[in-house]
Amino acid sequence: VALFVQNEINILKAFAPNVMRELRCGIVQTAYANGSSTLFLKNVAKIDVKIAKTGVKYVHAAAHDNFDVGIYFEANGHGTVLFSERYYECLDRCKVLFASTNTALPNVQRAEIALKRLEILPVLINQAVGDALSDLLLVEAIMHLRRTDRTNIQSASSHWALDFEVWDKLYTELPSRQLKVKVKDRTMVQTNDDETKTTMPAALQPALNAAMNAQKSHKNMYPRCFVRPSGTEDAVRIYAESSTQAEADALASEAVAVVKQVCNESGTRIELRSSM
Repeated sequence: VALFVQNEINILKAFAPNVMRELRCGIVQTAYANGSSTLFLKNVAKIDVKIAKTGVKYVHAAAHDNFDVGIYFEANGHGTVLFSERYYECLDRCKVLFASTNTALPNVQRAEIALKRLEILPVLINQAVGDALSDLLLVEAIMHLRRTDRTNIQSASSHWALDFEVWDKLYTELPSRQLKVKVKDRTMVQTNDDETKTTMPAALQPALNAAMNAQKSHKNMYPRCFVRPSGTEDAVRIYAESSTQAEADALASEAVAVVKQVCNESGTRIELRSSM
């Protein structure tokens, strides 16, 4: 969705740079988003990424406050796309420009198509609560438009399948592990605003950093780990990812040991889930 929106906005920017140049398109993720997706968005897709605290109300607010087209999807599937007032104002101004422009020119024709697509886009999205079915249909529509835009189509059916294969392989997720440790008082663990680092107890984050750096020293460039207090129970939730499942599991286990030691807890370790 972000790639499609950014492409159409860039086409309009070429036609009306003064109108569209300040329009901001970006994605909001939480710390639970797989690191590969964040690296792809930042380094390959060149899309702005904002990390927000876990919870729909936090990612929704971040999308609203930081972007004109704010896209957010939590790892659990909650998400939607928000459009600012400035988004609609910019499209209206572009319509005025088209009225006084020779629309027979090829670049103008493509820009006009981009405008129509961006006007229709908000109609296909449930901005209030998010809708998985409408989101899925939007992805299918984008795939169809991507195929239509391509000039070297040989077989519609084969390219349709190819599009989904390419989409599915835009990036490869890093293996991860989620655990939780039961504690007497979850409030003893405090984090920064986006929950990527702990601020209390003071010794907790340095100990987690040491565990991550230990894997880096073994030529592993992808370890990431964070802990956060549960919002629903007296437990500390742990997330770890690395270049292999074994390393992700080892990092998560080390984080459990760190939490128990620093927080002086003998809480029960509970397996949640892994992704490979």
